[in-house]
Amino acid sequence: MWLPVVGLLIGLLLGFMSDLRIPDEYSSYLSIAVLAALDTLFGGIRAQLQKTFDDKVFVTGFFFNILLAAGLAFLGVHLGVDLYLAAIFAFGVRLFNNIAVIRRLILSKSTKVDGAERN
Repeated sequence: MWLPVVGLLIGLLLGFMSDLRIPDEYSSYLSIAVLAALDTLFGGIRAQLQKTFDDKVFVTGFFFNILLAAGLAFLGVHLGVDLYLAAIFAFGVRLFNNIAVIRRLILSKSTKVDGAERN
């Protein structure tokens, strides 16, 4: 479970330390890709906490989600429709759902530990 978090931290560190600027025309693609990556990361954390984590599912889901989201944004730009909003909505809902489940799992584990210590 620590590997995705380390990768995220390294990526954030490199991103903040570099002077790389993304052109405005690519900003919607990048925002969608970051949202898809975060959705996959939190989905992996959730799966790890539920003891159902599979590294092949995680890696393929990571790249598939990013490609699908960027593809929707690209198609939307060429059709003149803001299709990237559909990806933002879908990944946003999944992201908040995963965070809520993670929170519940952590709280239930902490209350079990607290209850075992009290008895």
